[in-house]
Amino acid sequence: MIDQVIEKLKGLSLPLILVDDGSSRESFYSVQRMVVDQSWIKLLHHASNRGKGAAFLTGLRYARRSSYTHVVQIDADGQHNCDDIPRLLALARQSPEAIVSGFPIFGKDMPRSRYYGRLITHLLVIVETLSLSVRDSMCGFRVYPVELTNSLFDKYFIGARMDFDTEVMVKANWSGTTILYLPTRVVYPISGISHFHYIHDN
Repeated sequence: MIDQVIEKLKGLSLPLILVDDGSSRESFYSVQRMVVDQSWIKLLHHASNRGKGAAFLTGLRYARRSSYTHVVQIDADGQHNCDDIPRLLALARQSPEAIVSGFPIFGKDMPRSRYYGRLITHLLVIVETLSLSVRDSMCGFRVYPVELTNSLFDKYFIGARMDFDTEVMVKANWSGTTILYLPTRVVYPISGISHFHYIHDN
């Protein structure tokens, strides 16, 4: 699946920071071979699995060292629509200090358990923020301003695993950060496995 995502991203003429979060040696070597001649891809590696939030932070720190102003977060399993990246970036250019998040449009392939899980999370976010302004906190398809997002990690504790997506939006709300949303279609791969835990990650 990751090779298909890379192929779609290639046409956007954007640099890619790919973080391998402690996958098996065979999987890592497979990805290495896939990107070895791709100068536009920077492959970063965790020796052990540290979680989605930790992988994002590793990529974010690299982006900061490389003087990037913004990063696009996208999952490697193909659930996000790469064709919407230019639209996300257009909103980010209009509001460079805002976090721009996909607002998911789900099809009939959405598992019922995930629907109810998202509903529970959304209710908890309303309680944590005391507002309805965070319209969605779980879509991992976003544009982040690099400096602003680094400052959120410096100021607040933000979970290192699957809780990251939601926690960073809550902390952004607390800090007064503008959050914009773009409707985008999300699909669930038939073989996809969610590592979101409805208790630990809420």
